[in-house]
Amino acid sequence: MIEYVKIQTANKRAEDGSKKLIEDDYINETIEYLKDLPFIWQEKIDGTNISVVWDGHTVELHGRTADSSIPSSLVNQLTNLFKTQESEELFEQKFGEKKFILYGEGFGTKVQGGGSGGQYLEQGVDFALFDVYSIDSDCWLKRDSVHDIAMAFGLREPDYLFEGTIKNAIEFVKTKPKSNIGNADMEGVVGRPLLELRDRMGKRIIVKVKVRDYT
Repeated sequence: MIEYVKIQTANKRAEDGSKKLIEDDYINETIEYLKDLPFIWQEKIDGTNISVVWDGHTVELHGRTADSSIPSSLVNQLTNLFKTQESEELFEQKFGEKKFILYGEGFGTKVQGGGSGGQYLEQGVDFALFDVYSIDSDCWLKRDSVHDIAMAFGLREPDYLFEGTIKNAIEFVKTKPKSNIGNADMEGVVGRPLLELRDRMGKRIIVKVKVRDYT
């Protein structure tokens, strides 16, 4: 399996032991260069990273890494979503023998925080799709294509909130917004440039801004 990129916080932390973020000091030179350009910002759900791998014939379910365990209640939900005969036929219709990975967040009761300051769901668990990777083409699908796949499989998606700079995102999380799922507080936002970009090491440009780091 191909692990999802570890999303970095946009700003550096102070080296005095406080771990406080320095708003005008960015995590690396690439983010510093892009700081005034618009990013697309999406809600960050407080859950666990899930990979749904279609190898051209069958579906496999993984946590963040190959060795990560998935809560049993979440395994049951993911099985219902992706490993029924109907869903595997849908994979064949959408992707054929081409290999794809659907990345998303498993969330709900007893999954991580279950929703900061409240609950995402009154009971149970669910999955929200946020990215799709084509293994054969080594590329990430555009937002519209990800949305089409979510609609085809009947999946949730983290809400797209706004377009703006990293500073806009910081000001947004300082308002302590509520999640668009259930009655939970929003954990934060995840942003990427309007045009998919990679740094000189070939890593995707994608950052997070968490409420607790700026309030």
